[in-house]
Amino acid sequence: MSFSGFPDDAFVFYEGLEADNSRTYWTRHRRLYEDAVKAPMAALGEELEAEFGRAHLFRPNRDVRFAKDKSPYKTHQGAYVATGEAIGYYVQIDAAGLYAGAGLYAAQGGQLARYREAVDEEISGVPLEKIMDEVRAAGYTVEGDRLKTRPRGVPEDHPRLDLLRHRSLHAGRRFDPEPWVHTPEVAARVRVIWRDLAPLVEWLTAHLPAD
Repeated sequence: MSFSGFPDDAFVFYEGLEADNSRTYWTRHRRLYEDAVKAPMAALGEELEAEFGRAHLFRPNRDVRFAKDKSPYKTHQGAYVATGEAIGYYVQIDAAGLYAGAGLYAAQGGQLARYREAVDEEISGVPLEKIMDEVRAAGYTVEGDRLKTRPRGVPEDHPRLDLLRHRSLHAGRRFDPEPWVHTPEVAARVRVIWRDLAPLVEWLTAHLPAD
């Protein structure tokens, strides 16, 4: 299947799921999910695979074993190209539109310590600081789980204190469901975003090997 965009039914499906997150709704609309959401997302991943690598589609079911919210289904569909442990490129659709981004989404094991060591060292930290300045200047939103204070042992006048506070670090851009979202232009826009964020992904992949 070649990628031709996300049909309006994809957003209608998630609007309905947000209103009725139940197995009854899912069973009744499963074919709509398969045709309007899952198949186009898989096709988008295939469209981008030659340049970025194979995309993995996340399962629609939520893990509710330890969650207070027992809603059984995710109200979005994401796809992820991994370049390292918890590092890579991401794209998502939901009722509000489309999001594309990249970065470190959840540090695993000793990754957080290695991240802070790399940020602390001038030879590796300064290049990341420059990358993030360029990412912000290009209009991307920088996100991630952050400490409100500072990591233990880090002086308050550290030149990269803001980066050291991060426990995850990613950036991206969100789009409303505008007419182009229903066309192949989606692939071109996601490609541009992933290319723009490639320096961040490459830095993270190089400095944060898996345990």
